[in-house]
Amino acid sequence: MGALVLAEGDKFKPPGAESFDLPPLFGSGDWGFTKPMLLIVLSVIIVAAYFLLSSRKLSIVPGKGQFIAESIYDFGRNNIAREQIGAKDFKPFIPLVLGLFTFILVNNIFGIIPVIQFPSMSHFGFPIALSVLVVYPVYHYVGIKRHGLGGYFKKSLAPPGVPVFVLPLFALIEFAEKFFLNPLTLAIRVFAAMFAGHLIIGVFAMGGSYLLTEASAGLKPVSIVAFLAAILMTFLEAFIQVLQAYIFATLAAGYIGAALASDH
Repeated sequence: MGALVLAEGDKFKPPGAESFDLPPLFGSGDWGFTKPMLLIVLSVIIVAAYFLLSSRKLSIVPGKGQFIAESIYDFGRNNIAREQIGAKDFKPFIPLVLGLFTFILVNNIFGIIPVIQFPSMSHFGFPIALSVLVVYPVYHYVGIKRHGLGGYFKKSLAPPGVPVFVLPLFALIEFAEKFFLNPLTLAIRVFAAMFAGHLIIGVFAMGGSYLLTEASAGLKPVSIVAFLAAILMTFLEAFIQVLQAYIFATLAAGYIGAALASDH
């Protein structure tokens, strides 16, 4: 969690948003290189190295490493890309969907790994960069490439069957959703889940430590409850970390599929 102030006199100070504002590992100010930046780089190395090493010597009867890598690939290929984009168009987007899923998954799981204990996606800049700089331009580009600029806007904002008298309002809502809200909500989902989950675990863990070391003798047994809650929340957070990586990749693939589709 970084440096947290547990007590201020005889009061417990719970961790807050300032706990995510870590000092630079080196450098200073806007040019400082922080722990979240290091974790982003580390996650890229981990994902790339794992798939390269596990696929280096492929065999008909896979070992554990190859089996896990193939299972992750099959999940990204068939359960996300194929399901959301469609059997006809999904293949070119497998690397993107698989990359998004594994990259976000590793960065989320960092939050429950001892010593590291920081989910990179709890810094809003990282998920918003993935959404706005990667997913957003891709699904609009493929939609315009397939339907043409005018055809894409017509399909998105004025699909067949919409009554003329509601068309202006419908088009305005669809424009706001597809061109502004979709990339924003895509990023907010994973950010909010990682931020809140990590903060809750920190509250229970630091609260238990405070009760054990600073509270009166009558309250010290309550620290056990706090520590147990922190452990249970860690297991729940692990599930949410996987789920949020899946949701991000699924929604990204869904946006691509919707952009490519002939109908609305």
